[in-house]
Amino acid sequence: MATASTLDTEAAVAQAERIISAGAEYLRYTAQDKRVATNLGVIHKELRARGITTPLVADIHFNPTAADTALEYVEKVRVNPGNYVDSKGTIEWNDEVYRAMHEKVRERFGAFVERSKTLKRAIRIGVNHGSLSERMVMLYGDTPEGMVQSCLEYLDVCREHDFHDIVISMKSSNTVVMTAAVRLLVARLDELGYPAYPLHLGVTEAGEGEDGRIKSAVGIGSLLADGIGDTIRVSLSEEPECEIPVARALVDYIAPREHVALSVDGSLLPSWGEYRELAQDARKNTTSLGALAGGSNLPLVLYPTEKALDLTTFTQRPDAILSGEGQLQLAGGTPIVGVSVKSIATDELTAECLAELAAVPQTLLLLESRGDNPVADWRWGFTQLRRAGVNCPILLRRRYDTTDLELFRLYAAADCGSIFLDGWGNGLCLEAPHLPAEEIIKTELGILQAARLRMSKTEFISCPGCGRTLYNLQNTIAEIKAATSHLKGLKVGIMGCIVNGPGEMADADYGYVGAAPGKIDLYKGQECIKKGVPQAQAVEHLIDLIKEGGDWKDPE
Repeated sequence: MATASTLDTEAAVAQAERIISAGAEYLRYTAQDKRVATNLGVIHKELRARGITTPLVADIHFNPTAADTALEYVEKVRVNPGNYVDSKGTIEWNDEVYRAMHEKVRERFGAFVERSKTLKRAIRIGVNHGSLSERMVMLYGDTPEGMVQSCLEYLDVCREHDFHDIVISMKSSNTVVMTAAVRLLVARLDELGYPAYPLHLGVTEAGEGEDGRIKSAVGIGSLLADGIGDTIRVSLSEEPECEIPVARALVDYIAPREHVALSVDGSLLPSWGEYRELAQDARKNTTSLGALAGGSNLPLVLYPTEKALDLTTFTQRPDAILSGEGQLQLAGGTPIVGVSVKSIATDELTAECLAELAAVPQTLLLLESRGDNPVADWRWGFTQLRRAGVNCPILLRRRYDTTDLELFRLYAAADCGSIFLDGWGNGLCLEAPHLPAEEIIKTELGILQAARLRMSKTEFISCPGCGRTLYNLQNTIAEIKAATSHLKGLKVGIMGCIVNGPGEMADADYGYVGAAPGKIDLYKGQECIKKGVPQAQAVEHLIDLIKEGGDWKDPE
């Protein structure tokens, strides 16, 4: 996604060349209105004159006229069902109003589809959790079901016109919502007998740095691991060309795996439906080992080490240490008694082993994956354990031999995030012998936070920016982080504009949203508290708002 202004042809083309050189296979520009959309034609022409044939995509919000214009110049147009036709502010919703709005969608979007057929363009039906229409929220709630129904309405219009050059995306800044919506859509399309339309995957407002990479890997990776997804976009609050290597690394890591279906051998592996049933409430239904793990405890981070570990300089610490002699102790050094630890690989789960584990529920089980497909390994192991009545807490264990810290983060987040989003796993025990212990621990805590299981630091929900962004996003994120990173558990939204801003940061405690050039709106939850704050004083006002809300504490 380009961040340069679509009206600035020179900057837009120069940025396109950088993004494409980084490996992008298509490029998206925002088009806010007809004038901006028209300039896409100029950009398209200039890129083609330079021998660049990468397809261009127009990103449309609120303005169907801009979509009509962009369609004349680019290969694909993304339409957001939440704001393409629907308007907010309806006083009273009733059946007649619902029907009238639906007919308006059929008429307006139908005309757009017909023109797309004529021009042989593609359409992306791009549903965002943060910008569902008021009509869909009233009918289905602010839920994955609402996202699916919003998509189906527009998809049905395409089918009425016998138009099938369609890509679908279901995005959210919440990995749980995003993956649930995509899985629900896949199931619904299959039930309805629809074609397998290409799916575009992405976690919106993932942030930047290690947090943005981990969150993206959890959401995108968990779907790719199941063979879901045809194109991906990693949304980082960085220069857009920085997104491409991350996306490529994810694809290169997961694509080589042979997709292992859960119904290959009915005597060993369950159907997907049975697996989901086994995973239902699996995490909390494990045996509670006091305040350590299992039951209602937060997922545990256990660090295995054969030598003494000095934690005094660590910014984030593990919950417990497992020594080379098998001694379990709290991070502060206090031995943990009454709990046995057993580490076993998935391929060692014999009938005899399963019977032994079922007989000793006060065991902390480290379930190790040694194969090339850890998601399938762990799912298989979990299935055998559940069928055998083993209810001890299970930590995911795996060794990563990479020397690249960023790759470790992506690999571990994609593997472990899949299992956590499935609904089970009581913690992590990861090994990366070529990487610093502190970075391994930070990554484990980051995975748990990205999977919405445990908050260990401030959560920043920041958009990647685009041509609509109204301030220097990267500098502002750095400034807000410097001021608020010590507020553990607080969620802060940082949005470039109001298109998806308030919606995508729906679960944020406080929000910073670009409202106009040089002006910022500040939110507490979903309520705009301060409007039009001068940008130069906006971070200071945000801190004041956090203090007024009772959520501030001074740095130690």
